Amino acid sequence: MNYDSSPIAAIATAPGRGGIGVVRISGKDISSVMQAVCGTTHLQARHATYLPFKNADGSVIDQGIAIYFKAPHSYTGEDVLELQGHGGPVVMQMLLARCIEAGQEIALRVAQPGEFTHRAFLNDKLDLAQAEAVADLIEASTEAAAKSASQSLSGVFSNTIHELVGKVVHLRMLVEATLDFPEEEIDFLEKSDARGQLERIRQNLDAVFNEAAQGALLRDGLNIVLAGQPNVGKSSLLNALAGADVAIVTPIAGTTRDKVSETIQMEGVPLNIIDTAGIRDGGDEVERIGIERTWGEVRKADVILHLLDATRGPTRADEEIVERLPANVPVMRVWNKIDLSGHKPAIDRMPDATHVYLSATDRIGMDLLRTELLRVAGWQQTGESRFLARERHLLALKAARTHLEVAAEHASKESQINDQALDLLAEELRLTQEALNSITGEFTSDDLLGVIFSRFCIGK
Repeated sequence: MNYDSSPIAAIATAPGRGGIGVVRISGKDISSVMQAVCGTTHLQARHATYLPFKNADGSVIDQGIAIYFKAPHSYTGEDVLELQGHGGPVVMQMLLARCIEAGQEIALRVAQPGEFTHRAFLNDKLDLAQAEAVADLIEASTEAAAKSASQSLSGVFSNTIHELVGKVVHLRMLVEATLDFPEEEIDFLEKSDARGQLERIRQNLDAVFNEAAQGALLRDGLNIVLAGQPNVGKSSLLNALAGADVAIVTPIAGTTRDKVSETIQMEGVPLNIIDTAGIRDGGDEVERIGIERTWGEVRKADVILHLLDATRGPTRADEEIVERLPANVPVMRVWNKIDLSGHKPAIDRMPDATHVYLSATDRIGMDLLRTELLRVAGWQQTGESRFLARERHLLALKAARTHLEVAAEHASKESQINDQALDLLAEELRLTQEALNSITGEFTSDDLLGVIFSRFCIGK
């Protein structure tokens, strides 16, 4: 995003027809636009005023409500004007065009995607994690994800990270003080319980990572690919999981020629179930293309459900499919049609894979499969996650955890504690803090020196 400080305007409501449409303007001085469009510069801040929105020739574009938010008490931290009119796309475009025309003197321009929230971040109205939560709340595909995104937006995730950073900073302060004032003969590791502090930080970080992983699962969901030979019941299983006939089921081999996708909720977790063409040799050109697409989906899967026919047991064709499955993706062997084979519904966790016995047609054993899917996904049924998380957050938390592990090695009882070891310990703690700060966007501020001056008597 090429950011500049000129005022911006955009339609803030979704495209299409609606009862209400909103044009939002943000900038340091937007009084000229307010005067031109609303006929006044004396709108009472944070109060709704019903008035006409006027064209340059005085004609009325629409009748609606104008709300003025005076800086810094606005979403972006700048002066903001919201014009709420009737939600027709033509009316909204006319109103936006009039605002741009009226704002020529102040270089008012159309906002780039996400620029209002970007300005909120730059003006310290939101940190980076909260800014990302705005998009996550809009895009949430389940109620649980929406609730967690809302909590992230309110600052729950950010506050958790800030608490961790505060503990790291305190430990850094003690290490730096020991390095700076060796004449005090502070027995750092013993008197300050540095090892204990470090271990508690590691435990807290592990707890935050586990919760963030749950939040990431709520946000991104899980891509589950159904793979197997023709007529083993993949489409029937998709219908059973979805609770509706979303895929065509016939006894004719090769009925499914292309992927069929359906997103379902399971314990609030979005699961993207992808039915694919049956894998076999031969078939016409269309079916061969479908099989190639099947392997493409398999390579992108988070979990693979390899379906097999329980009435005939494993075949050489099934073994060939197993040999081609990616090694780094969890695989579940689903033995379908137990209503015909005489097997009982069961889960058998074997070294090669987890085996699930069920009947998709009769809906027997489906609860076992759902439970196992959540287990493989890493979902812990401990209530709703307090916040959503992104892959970026998980990578930052992993990096922080790695630095803490190295720091623990330097602080271990087996290590010889000297200035070099303390220097290395201090550096790993600094890198830990930097990794955690990247989550909230605090990349450059290093206030360690301020902490030291405020807590230690330097002039002693």
